Parts: sequence; C-alpha cells; structure tokens
Amino acid sequence: MKQYDYLIVGAGLYGAVFAQQAVKKGKKVLVIDKRPNIAGNVYTEDIEKIHVHKYGAHIFHTNNKKVWNYITQFAEFNRFTNSPVANYKGELYSLPFNMYTFNKMWGVITPEEAQAKIEEQKKEAGITEPKNLEEQAISLVGTDIYEKLIKGYTQKQWGRPCTELPSFIIKRLPVRLTFDNNYFNALYQGIPVGGYTKMVANMLGDVEVRLDTDYFEHKEELNQLADKVVYTGAVDAYFDYKLGELEYRSVRFETEVLDKPNFQGNAAVNYTDAQTPWTRIIEHKWFEFGKDDEGNDIPKTVISREYSSEWKPGDEPYYPVNDEKNGKLYEEYKKLADQEENVIFGGRLGEYKYYDMDAVIAAALEMCEKELED
Repeated sequence: MKQYDYLIVGAGLYGAVFAQQAVKKGKKVLVIDKRPNIAGNVYTEDIEKIHVHKYGAHIFHTNNKKVWNYITQFAEFNRFTNSPVANYKGELYSLPFNMYTFNKMWGVITPEEAQAKIEEQKKEAGITEPKNLEEQAISLVGTDIYEKLIKGYTQKQWGRPCTELPSFIIKRLPVRLTFDNNYFNALYQGIPVGGYTKMVANMLGDVEVRLDTDYFEHKEELNQLADKVVYTGAVDAYFDYKLGELEYRSVRFETEVLDKPNFQGNAAVNYTDAQTPWTRIIEHKWFEFGKDDEGNDIPKTVISREYSSEWKPGDEPYYPVNDEKNGKLYEEYKKLADQEENVIFGGRLGEYKYYDMDAVIAAALEMCEKELED
C-alpha cells in the first residue's frame, strides 16, 4: 500500500489548488517543493511590514466567476487597480494606452482625434497584415507610441528585436479611447489582504508539505510513496532535457529598503527606453495603499528593480519563449508526457505556457474535476 494517493511536486498555485481539492475529496496528499517556502512565484515575503512580491509583481485579475468564488474562500482581496506608469527618458505616460497617453503624446483632446492619429501613422507605415510584434504594435497604437513606449521595453524583456517576435505577444495590450486607467479588462481584481503566502497557506490547510526537497534528487523514493504524481516543474527537466532545452526568459531582481515613505508614488513604473538597464521598478507598498495589515501608514518603502535575462540552467524560468521552434520542441515533450501513466503535468512550467494566475487556477480545477471524480 502506498502512503499517499498523490505526490504533488511544487507548492505554487497549481499544486496548492490540486492539493486542496484532493484533500477535500478524502485523498491523502504530500506536497514537496525545492524552495524553502510555499507559494511558488506568488510568494510574498514580509519586509518592514510590507508584503514584498519576491518573484515579481502579481496582481490577481479574472473574468471567471468560478475562479473568483473559489479563490476568495482563502483570502479577502483589496480593491487594488493596476495602473502602471511608463517613464520614457523622464517623460511620464499612462499605461494602459488611453486618452491620457494620447493627449500627452500628441496633444489630442477627443477620441476621434486620437483614432485619426493612429490610423494616419498606421497608413504611413503601410501595414495591412501584421507579421511580427513591431507591425502589430504600430497597427494598434501608431509609430510614436511604439517607438517611445513599446520598442525598448519589449526588446529588453524578450532579448530579441521586435521584428523577430510573434505578433500575438502584443495582442493582449489594452488600448482605449477613454480615460480609464485600469490596465486589466477584468471584472474581479485585487491583491489578497495579508499577502499571497498567507492565501496559499490557507489553501494548503493542514496538508503535509516538505520544503527544501528536490524531486529529482529523491525521485525514486518519492515516487514509491504515492499512486500518482502531479508535477508542476519544467517539463523538459522531468525528461532530463533529452530532446534539448526549452527556452525561457528569466528575471533578476534588485530589492532595497529605502528610509523614506514614498519612492515613485505608484506600484509599477515601466522604463521604456532601451538605455535604462531595468525594465521596471516595483514599489511594493502601493499594492496595499501604503498601509500595513493593521491599516497604519508604513514609514519606509521597498523597491525592486527588474532585469530581464535569457534563462540558463540554475536560473529561475519565468516566461516560456512561445515561438515556433520552442512550440515544436514542446510538442515532442508533450508526447513523452502523455505516455507517463501515473503523472499529471500542470501549470506554467509543466505545460510550457504563459499562464495568468486565474488561468492556472482554472486549469487546476478542471484537472481536479476529471481526476477526482467520485
């Protein structure tokens, strides 16, 4: 008899949802993670009473009522609205691209004037069917905004010229002919009160969790413990990279505590010129309106500069590089994964997919419905 029904590799969102649902169905579960903490990349660390997003800014947003009803069982969410600011060589612009952006860029006042300006620039560029990210961006917002607010930032983020990136990456970009500063078109959004780590701890409840445990170092003995494995790590790592390495972008953070109450007045400021080495600066306290858990003003602040880099083994993989070459390689790994009878591959790394948090939760819930049917 095995000790557990499921061994879950990874204590991030996918693993936590699966564990919570499996335990609810009366299953015995063991969760392991190679990190010293739960919550995966949504982990928040408390510094100076500020919940610091250790692996980059995570703002929960969804239009999926089922996901919202599920996740709000484990945390109350505040009313944080994502309204980033773009800094281009000291000029500040509103992100998402909206009437404030168009007014600052061109002096236009009405939506008709803004639309006409975009159309004029699109026509000048001669783009009818966008073939890459650069052409897609120009057709959405015109040449001026592309050159100042998209080009440098995107090339820093992906480490590739915009002409070599697929157009779909930029299709999610919000462009509005209104003064709405909300970046997301989401019915539900916010930050969990008390931070994401607390939320994931509530999801895991009293599930057995072993941290600082590397699955690959103890694979055989760990596999002996459970009937099935839910694996949320990198799919190519699972197969020991035998078909080659999938490519990722990684992010490096420089975080510092500043002895002042306010550094930039906003949670996120993107640096969109090519010369500034970081992509953005996050000031974590503004995710919670500058207050601690007791509602007091916090006298200090914590900022993180983000630097994008090409992933290499040993780095933290963040964004799958979903181009044609990697897509084909992933399909080959997926064939191998489908042959693993007692292993479920899930999440951003297990499925080599750029997932928002709500989509990870939705995918995990869907898998639970299939897997844990009575």
